[in-house]
Amino acid sequence: MRDGENAARAILDAGLAFGAERPAYLWGDAVLPYGALDARARRFAAFLAARAIAPGERVLLVLPDTPAFAVAFLGAMLAGACPVPLNTNLTTEDYAFLRDDAGARLVVTVAGHTALGAVTQDVQGVCCNDLGPPEIKNFSSELAAHPANDALPGFMLYSSGSTGRPKGVPHHQRDLLIPSATWGHLLGLSGRDIVFSSSKCFFAYGLLANLALPLAVGASVVLFPGKPGPGEVFDILAGRSPTAFFGVPTLYNLMIRTFEPGLRQHVPAICFSAGEALPGVLHEIWLELTGREILDGIGSTEAFNVFIANSKGASRAGFAGRPVPGFETRLVDDGGAEVAPGTEGNLLIRGPGLCRGYWNRPDKTRETMLEDGWMRTGDVFVEKDGWFAHLGRSDDMLKSGGQWVSPVAVEEALLRHPAVAECAVAARRVNGLDVVCAYVTPVPDAGPEKALGAAWREFLRACLPEHMCPALFVCVPQLPKTATGKVQRFKLRQL
Repeated sequence: MRDGENAARAILDAGLAFGAERPAYLWGDAVLPYGALDARARRFAAFLAARAIAPGERVLLVLPDTPAFAVAFLGAMLAGACPVPLNTNLTTEDYAFLRDDAGARLVVTVAGHTALGAVTQDVQGVCCNDLGPPEIKNFSSELAAHPANDALPGFMLYSSGSTGRPKGVPHHQRDLLIPSATWGHLLGLSGRDIVFSSSKCFFAYGLLANLALPLAVGASVVLFPGKPGPGEVFDILAGRSPTAFFGVPTLYNLMIRTFEPGLRQHVPAICFSAGEALPGVLHEIWLELTGREILDGIGSTEAFNVFIANSKGASRAGFAGRPVPGFETRLVDDGGAEVAPGTEGNLLIRGPGLCRGYWNRPDKTRETMLEDGWMRTGDVFVEKDGWFAHLGRSDDMLKSGGQWVSPVAVEEALLRHPAVAECAVAARRVNGLDVVCAYVTPVPDAGPEKALGAAWREFLRACLPEHMCPALFVCVPQLPKTATGKVQRFKLRQL
C-alpha cells in the first residue's frame, strides 16, 4: 500500500476488479453487489463530511450484521474518519462510557437501540436500515477518498483485556489490508469463495472474516443479523453453500451434537475456529463426521489478525498451529527470558499491523507493547517441533463464545441477588470446553440448588450480556480463601 493511500478505497477497488455486479453481501433474500457497496460507502463518506466529521474523529458503529455495517465502516474510512465498532448487546451506561473514552462525534445504530441513549447535544445520532442511513441517497457518490494519515487512528476496536475495563485498540488504515496478505494467503481465499462467519462484525475475528479477508479478494459474504445457533448455521450452509465457515469452539460443539448424516454434503471446504482454544476431541469428531478439518488458530484485537494457525491439509488436533508467515514468535518466562523447547511460556509476537499503543492507556501500552516491536499476548503456550499448543491465559480472565468475561463484573452483579451471600466466578471444564461457572455460597434457607441456579440465571440475564451469564452455578458452603481473604480461584477450578 502506497503512503497516503486510503485503505477502504484499496479494498473496494480490489473487490470491484472482479466486476461491479459481483455479489459482495448476501443476507436474507437480498444481494448487495460490489458496485452498489462502493457507491453507498462513498455516499456515507459525503454524508459524514456534510456533518463536519473531521479526519481522525471517531464514529461509533452499533450495528447488526447487515450491509449497513460495511457501508458505515468503509464510508467512515473513505472520509478519513475512524470507525469504532461496538458490541450491540451493551447497556446505555456502557455506551456512554465508550462514547466518552473514544471522544466520539457520532453514534451510528438502528432505531430503538439502547446506544441512542449515548446521544447528547454534542454527539449526534444516526439510524440505519439494512443498507445504511436512508438519507445518504441525497449525497453524491463521487467524493474522493481522503488520504490516509498515520498520525490519526484509521479504525479502532475495543478489547476488555486482562483488567475487565474496555481498552481502545487503534489501528492504522493500512492494517485493514495486512490480514489478506498473511493469514488470508494461508487460507487460500479467492474471488470464487462465499464466506460465512458466526462471529459478529463488531469483533476483530468477525470483522476479519466478514470484511477484511473476503472483500480484499472479491469473495462474497453471507450475513446473518441474529445470533446463529447450530440450526441456523446448518440452514445457511445448505441454502447459501458457503465455501468457508468461520466459527468458535462452543458453536462447533453444538453443531456436532445436532449433526445428521444428510448435512455432510453442505459442510464447507474451509472450517476455521478461533476465539478460544479448540479442544482436540472436537477436531477429531468433526473430521470423522464431515470429512473436513477444523483449522484452529489464535489472533487478537491488538494484532487484527491471526498470527498462529493450522493450514488446510496440515492441521493437528489440540494445537493452535504454526506461526503465520510474516509473524515471529517467542515464548518467555515471567522475567522475559526465553524458555527451553517443550517448556510452557508467555507468548510474544512481532509482525505487521500490530497496534502501536492503547487508546488513552499508557500504563497498559507499557505492559503489552515491548521494545523492538514485540507484543505480549497474555497467552501461555508450549511449542513442540514448531507447533504451538495453547495452555490458557496468563491471568484470570475468561472467554465465553469467543468473548472476554470479567469475573469481577459477574460477581458484582450476582451479589445483588438477595439469596447470594458470597460468590466467585472461574472457568470450569465441561466436555472439553471452558465455561463460565459461578461458585455461590447462598444465604441460609435460600432453597434447593436447582431452583436457585434458575433464579440466578434469570436475574443475571436482565443485567448482563448473554455471554457473561454463567453456564453453571455450583453451591458451596464457603469459598476457598487466603489468610488475607483473597479468593483462591485455582482451587475453585479443581472442584
